[in-house]
Amino acid sequence: MVAEIINGKDLSVEIKEAMKDEVAVLRQQSIVPHLTVILIGDNPASRSYVNGKKRASEEVGISSDIIELPESVSEQELLATIQQLNQNELVHGILVQLPLPNHIDVDHVIEAIDPKKDVDGFHPINIGKMMTGQDTFYPCTPYGILTMLRSKNITIAGKHVVIIGRSNIVGKPVGQLMLQEDATVTYCHSKTKGMKEITRLADIVIVAIGKPNVIDSDYIKDGAVVIDVGINRLENGTLTGDVDFDSVLEKASYVTPVPRGVGPMTITMLLHNTIKASKGLVT
Repeated sequence: MVAEIINGKDLSVEIKEAMKDEVAVLRQQSIVPHLTVILIGDNPASRSYVNGKKRASEEVGISSDIIELPESVSEQELLATIQQLNQNELVHGILVQLPLPNHIDVDHVIEAIDPKKDVDGFHPINIGKMMTGQDTFYPCTPYGILTMLRSKNITIAGKHVVIIGRSNIVGKPVGQLMLQEDATVTYCHSKTKGMKEITRLADIVIVAIGKPNVIDSDYIKDGAVVIDVGINRLENGTLTGDVDFDSVLEKASYVTPVPRGVGPMTITMLLHNTIKASKGLVT
C-alpha cells in the first residue's frame, strides 16, 4: 500500500477561490472583511508567518494591516492597543502573533480580544462554545485538519482517533472537534506509557508534538490516516514534520506532507474566520 497524499496547499487554493467570490459579494454590500495582526518584536519566523497571512488575505480580497510593536512594549500598552481595535467597527478580526515576550501574559492578551473578533479561536468563551457544540470560531489548525479529512470523504464517525500532543492550540481542540464528529478520541503525550500499542489501534493519528520524524510506521496500523501537524527546521535548513514521512507512506492510507500539508490550511481557516466575523455570525 502507498498512501494517498492530502495536499493542503492544493486544497487551500481551491477554498480560497471560493472565498474570493464570497468576499466580492460582501464588498458589493459595503462590507470589507478586515484583519489586523499585531506583531511584537522582530522574530524572523513570526514576521514570516505574519507576512504570509497578509499575502493570503490580499489574495481573497480581505483587507489587512500589521501593527508592529517593539519587544519592550508593556503588557498594558498591548492591552490598550487591543482595546482600541475592539472598539473599531471596521476591524473584524484581531490576531496577536505568538509567541509573546516573557514579560507579557499570553492569557491576559487572549482574554482581552473581543470574542466576536477572536479569529484565532483561542478566547475562553469561544473555546467553551466549541466544547458545548455551539457555533463559534474554531481554532485554525484543528479546523484545517477537519476540513482536510472531509475533503477526502474520510469517515470520522465511529473511528478511533489518537491525538499525540495536548497543547491548547492544536491537541486539545482537535480532539474536541473529532469528538463532535462522533469519533472515539484518545490523547497521548510525554507521560503516556505504551504509546505504540495505543497508536497502533488508531484509524486516524494526528501528530502535534514538535519533534522531527519521531513517529514512523511502527506507530501505525495498516491503512491508518496520518495527519502531521509538526513543522521542524533541520540543521540543513529543510523543513520536516513530526512524522517520518517516507516510512509511513508505505503503510498508511492517507498522509499529509510537510511542507504543503496542514500549514497552508491553518492560514486558510484564519481567512474563513475573518469572513465569518465580518458577517457578524458569532455573537
